[in-house]
Amino acid sequence: MLVSELIHRSGARPRATSGDADVASLVSDSRQVEPGAFFVCMPGKHVDSHEFIPQAVAAGAVAVLAHSRAGFEMARRLGACALWSSAEDAVAAETDDTDDFQDLVWRLAKEFHGNLTRSMTVIGVTGTNGKTTTAWVLRDMLAAVGRKPAYLGTLGIQTPLHSRLLENTTPLPIETNNLIAECARDGADSLAMEVSSHALTERRADGIEFDAAVFTNLTQDHLDFHGSMAEYELAKLRLFTELPMQAEKRFTAAINVDDPVGARWMDLIHTHKISYGLQQGALQCKPLEIKVDGLVLSLVYEGGRAEAHSLLGGTFNVYNCLSAVAGFLALGFSLEHAAEALGSARPVPGRFEAVPNERGIGIIVDYAHTPDALEKLLESTRKLDHKRIITVFGCGGDRDRTKRPKMALAASSLSDLTVVTSDNPRTEDPATILAEVAAGVAPHAESIQIIDRREAVKYAVDHARPGDIVVIAGKGHENYQIIGRTKHPMDDRELAREALS
Repeated sequence: MLVSELIHRSGARPRATSGDADVASLVSDSRQVEPGAFFVCMPGKHVDSHEFIPQAVAAGAVAVLAHSRAGFEMARRLGACALWSSAEDAVAAETDDTDDFQDLVWRLAKEFHGNLTRSMTVIGVTGTNGKTTTAWVLRDMLAAVGRKPAYLGTLGIQTPLHSRLLENTTPLPIETNNLIAECARDGADSLAMEVSSHALTERRADGIEFDAAVFTNLTQDHLDFHGSMAEYELAKLRLFTELPMQAEKRFTAAINVDDPVGARWMDLIHTHKISYGLQQGALQCKPLEIKVDGLVLSLVYEGGRAEAHSLLGGTFNVYNCLSAVAGFLALGFSLEHAAEALGSARPVPGRFEAVPNERGIGIIVDYAHTPDALEKLLESTRKLDHKRIITVFGCGGDRDRTKRPKMALAASSLSDLTVVTSDNPRTEDPATILAEVAAGVAPHAESIQIIDRREAVKYAVDHARPGDIVVIAGKGHENYQIIGRTKHPMDDRELAREALS
């Protein structure tokens, strides 16, 4: 497709253009450039992506989208078709009569692939906790009724043909649209995807035509990025108010009204909507049986009643299963179909995942990395048959520091022994992080600080006696630890197995 045609069809309005070219791919990573590529220079906090224009052109890029005049002029001098649209933080640009950079990028990405989500069934899931499990379960439920679904989110990409991990829950708009195209090539006719607050703020999911979306809950997280709970909430709300306006589809929202934010949103969302909850809502659920490896739920909706059996265990998964059922109803399926399909959903990797052993101790690995998620995880664990609970957890570096003592309070209040350790320290000093976390440990609670995560897991397993449960929280499915800006191989499940041996 010619760049000029792509601009015209997308409705994008760059501030300036120079030349034209026939493009074969759209990329935002210069290392992925191949001959015929259209290279998009995404703004970054640490690196000026315009520095990679010469590398991209040398590798065969025939067009470049820059977010500064200097980048535009560089691309033009190097002989590429050049476009310029200003990023929000570009002081030198006057953007009164142009779309901003983020808007232009999603429009180009959407149109380059032919607006694939218009013909797909797409459901998004947002909220602080439960996004991954809800989206994963929805994918399995869609497969159970004969669809060919794909999944995008924290656990990576899963198409009808393959799966792999990704860097971000919701990648940048170029990659997100490339991934959707990959799903379509692999035969997907539907998509369940997590939609993070970062993505909604940075407009990474704009242009995706959602048929439905689920709101799970809102508790403290990502305040380092959003600045306040009010801004965090507004970011989430975009999925239900602004994004449906970009599509021609009939959109239905599924809202957890047990959550006070969800209850308030019912008056702010003017599309079709379904309310759900354990205490209130059009869809309600009563747990009949809760085990470590399964649930039996009684579901009631619009006068109908159904019993559902799930392979997911633990109290907090009651809400996750209910959220998935609500999303399924929002897609137009019946309560009976939803209850039956829920029984086909597999347990989610790194979410309340057990590590089997012959020592008579329970070991649970979970992704819980917010105060609310950790509290729910431990409350659910306490309802299982146990003697003592030993919790291993840490807090990530370069992230919201205010939640560190809150997580320590949650862990130490609900555990018999708390082992505070490193999560992903990133560029912060691990000892400083641990000190800030430990400041929140409940008075008189038994706790220990061990910086090395491998040693911390070994300590917890070594001190567990038959009948005890060891909870290793914070990283779940992740198979790495980020120190500085480098990912080092590390998997909590493997650490537990090493300690057991």
